[in-house]
Amino acid sequence: MGIMNKLFAQAGKPSGRFGRFIGRAMNSGHARLHRWGLSHVSIASDVVILDIGCGGGKAVQNMGGIAAGGKVFGIDHSDDMVQLSRKTNAVLIEAGRVEITRASVSSLPFPDDSFDLVTAFETFYFWPDMIVDLKEVHRVLKPGGTLLIVNAAYGHEKFAKRNARITRFGGFTLHTPEELHDVLTGAGYPDVIVHEAVQKNWIAVVAKKN
Repeated sequence: MGIMNKLFAQAGKPSGRFGRFIGRAMNSGHARLHRWGLSHVSIASDVVILDIGCGGGKAVQNMGGIAAGGKVFGIDHSDDMVQLSRKTNAVLIEAGRVEITRASVSSLPFPDDSFDLVTAFETFYFWPDMIVDLKEVHRVLKPGGTLLIVNAAYGHEKFAKRNARITRFGGFTLHTPEELHDVLTGAGYPDVIVHEAVQKNWIAVVAKKN
């Protein structure tokens, strides 16, 4: 396996010393992406939030600061990221405002209708089965709840050459805005809005559950 393949494998499931380095780098490197993505949703102080693929835990920490009267749950399928995220959020965990658990998007350990908001920052590429997993997220969203998917790359002709390398090494697909819209509506989300930062190749998808 080449270095680029190893890098993308670590991005999908960080582990070991290098994985922990990747997690800490994501905490700082994705800060602007987190802020931009969250600007497309309204977060009340008492909401209950789930962050899927919480990685190093910085997005959880940011949302925990906003939802001061609510609670933020983070899940990751990497033991190393669960530990790193718990370390990042130690103060909020002690205060009972954050909880970090090892879990997969394909089998969320939460009851139906649990969350006002579910977020996924830079993780949607790696979901095992997009339609099945989107339906699982739909299950745990409250009626009227929101799913926010934020990616730092998506299918666009402006970045076709660069993105071809990403998909080759990453082994996943970068969908166009139209494809993402269709995937989400097909999974049961009738209200889907797609936001693009074309110059950066960033995308934020906001989908509502009825």
